[in-house]
Amino acid sequence: MMPHIFELLVVLLGGIPKSGYMNHISKVLRDYPGTRWAMMLLVSFLMAANYFFYDVLSPLKATLQEHLNMSSQDYGIIVGFYAFPNTFLLMAILGGIILDKLGIRPTGFLFAVFMLIGASLTAYGASDYFHQGGIGYKFMSSFLTGYSPEVKMMSLGMLIFGLGAETSIVVTSKILVKWFKGYEIALAFGINLALARIGTALAFVLPESMAQAFNYTTPVWFGVMLLLIGFLGFLIYMMYDIKLDRQVKDSERLLSKDEEFHFSDLKKLFTNRSFLFITALCVTFYAAVFPFLKYAPDFIYHKYGISRETAGLVASFLPFGTVVFTPLFGLFVDKIGKSASMMIYGSVMLIIIHLLFGLTGFNPYVLMILLGIAFSLVPAAMWPSVAKIVPEARIGTAYGAMFSLQNLGLFAVPILAGTILDSTNPGVTPEMIEAGAQLNYTPTILMFVIFGVLGVIFAFLLKWDDKHSGYGLELPSNSKEN
Repeated sequence: MMPHIFELLVVLLGGIPKSGYMNHISKVLRDYPGTRWAMMLLVSFLMAANYFFYDVLSPLKATLQEHLNMSSQDYGIIVGFYAFPNTFLLMAILGGIILDKLGIRPTGFLFAVFMLIGASLTAYGASDYFHQGGIGYKFMSSFLTGYSPEVKMMSLGMLIFGLGAETSIVVTSKILVKWFKGYEIALAFGINLALARIGTALAFVLPESMAQAFNYTTPVWFGVMLLLIGFLGFLIYMMYDIKLDRQVKDSERLLSKDEEFHFSDLKKLFTNRSFLFITALCVTFYAAVFPFLKYAPDFIYHKYGISRETAGLVASFLPFGTVVFTPLFGLFVDKIGKSASMMIYGSVMLIIIHLLFGLTGFNPYVLMILLGIAFSLVPAAMWPSVAKIVPEARIGTAYGAMFSLQNLGLFAVPILAGTILDSTNPGVTPEMIEAGAQLNYTPTILMFVIFGVLGVIFAFLLKWDDKHSGYGLELPSNSKEN
């Protein structure tokens, strides 16, 4: 019943006409604007649920520390373990290779299941049932006794969630290239990121009130429910993906042997200077943003002396800002171009904003909005640019490699931030914080500035190399020649 309802929605959005639906040969599904945008909405919901769960622990940091007797370093370990499989096991790049070899449907299905399992284990590890000796508690108490069973169970859950989450984003990226290349690809990436960051924004706005109204684990379980709904939506997408592949086989052609992915393509990928520069930019830029967001509500609470609920609201201005600006910058890239320049501007803005956060008392609302603009400029230009630099047959592997290396920062930086925070605030315990003690976040924020400086360097190198390589990163992207 649901697929039929969704098919009607596609038609209403301006997709392929109902009459002659399966017999239409001159055009395939992606040639109809309503159809390709409906596919983007389907996969974007799963990505939004992914982003929600990734950030849902951020506003709960102090609450988790109080209920589970954790340090800032413990918290950093939990959120950092998200990136462990993609950093040390290279699962994002392996997932990208699997994606290029097996295709979108089996890869997307498998890694969405990993997300569900990992999210459920994370929520379970934080629950009162587990804390009071539930299933697995005794086992988690039997090793690495310096860490609590809750920290170990939640870290395991985040590890499995991260195993699925990053490759799922790679799958979404390849889906957008598949449906939008030659059309509004930068706008599609922009709207996809905007919708995903609604998930991030809600993760900063909802948890505090949900925890107060119900239980401190309620927001985490809510994230699990969103992932389940997104998974069901992906199953619907798979039906349309099958139809598109059949139409491509009938009306165009399958990939020829020289267009298929080969493992020798990895050498071509990692000897491409533009790809190496854009990957390095990806790693350093995201290392200065996502780990910062993990601590942003707590930082704002201590720096500006406002309530935790208001601090979460202030932090949400960043993702809410990207909801507005990322599609606009994506549309700009499609129509005007200037992708390489936009990546430089966004990286420079990032440095200035972190310096203002760390060294001044400048209005946090304004700074978070500006950070949202910077965080819109770079991704809106960067992700569509990969489709210019890398052939489509290697695009999954390319995105996978970028996400794997990006996860090096997402794994190490939250732990490093927590370690710096603990070491620069010696003797400050969770009980003292609950009683009103303030943490000094300045050294931690200045650490993020360093990553911003590295990002600017790689952005300039990318623009320099584009002039020699001729990929056309400064040219508009809404042309089928790109």
